[in-house]
Amino acid sequence: MSRADDIFIRMCRDILDNGTSTEGEKVRPRWEDGTPAYTIKKFGVVNRYDLSEEFPLLTLRRTALKSAVDEVLWIWQLKSSSIRDLHSHIWDSWADADGSIGKAYGYQLGVKHGYADVTEEGLDAMEPAVGTLAGHAVRDEASGLWYMDQVDRVIYDLINHPFSRRIMTNIYTFADLHEMNLYPCAYSMTFNVTQRKGRDGLTLNAVLNQRSQDVLAANNWNVAQYAALLSMLAQVCGMEAGELVHVIADAHIYDRHVGIIEELIARKPFPAPAFCLNPEVKSFYDFTREDIRAEHYETGEQIRNIPIAV
Repeated sequence: MSRADDIFIRMCRDILDNGTSTEGEKVRPRWEDGTPAYTIKKFGVVNRYDLSEEFPLLTLRRTALKSAVDEVLWIWQLKSSSIRDLHSHIWDSWADADGSIGKAYGYQLGVKHGYADVTEEGLDAMEPAVGTLAGHAVRDEASGLWYMDQVDRVIYDLINHPFSRRIMTNIYTFADLHEMNLYPCAYSMTFNVTQRKGRDGLTLNAVLNQRSQDVLAANNWNVAQYAALLSMLAQVCGMEAGELVHVIADAHIYDRHVGIIEELIARKPFPAPAFCLNPEVKSFYDFTREDIRAEHYETGEQIRNIPIAV
């Protein structure tokens, strides 16, 4: 059994056995037929995945790793809000007629902010990890500030100030919520670098904060894509991938998913696959979904046509 399977089974069992129901309450999500989508929920779920030991891919059913990575690169690398830049249709229900999800996710990571503590020397040190500085950092001569977006600031600090306690992103921007077609679910990443005893290199760890999660549809999808993101950032910053800590404020199983979950967690799990990341990629912006693969990935039967509440 993979550790991801064990964590998933324990989490689902805890939600089903000890969670609380929203049945009868005024809930926002609706099923396609218009009926309220109630859940069994658990508050404050925290799961830890050590990527130095095993990549967290569920084997109870297959997680589409390349599609999950495609979405996280859409957000973190392209910084796009257009579903036309995706290779899947997972955002179609939230897109407008122009294919935009509004000022959400990638848009927020692409907004440039001014920093007084960025230096030309620091930018030079950062350049290999982003490919070229063109477009990444812009200097405002009037104020003397360097402007860069949240992703580039993370890379800048990992290269120049790896032990900083301020390396994070946050896309839950209250001023723009009214222009988002869906409020961000996974909204914040906090990075922390450690040095393990007996090792010369540095280890990159991260906390993923999520306000809400549909456990059946999205749990391992989110875990796998942010574990891959952590691995990519670690590689271009010359570090090892360490722990991903996943904090979910509202982890829920929808009423129409209960039977599916019960069947899923009763399945026979398989050993964890081997995770492969193209070692030739040196710049974060050069990664594609083809640079990541899972080898010896044996899984149970896929679950298709999962009803999604919107």
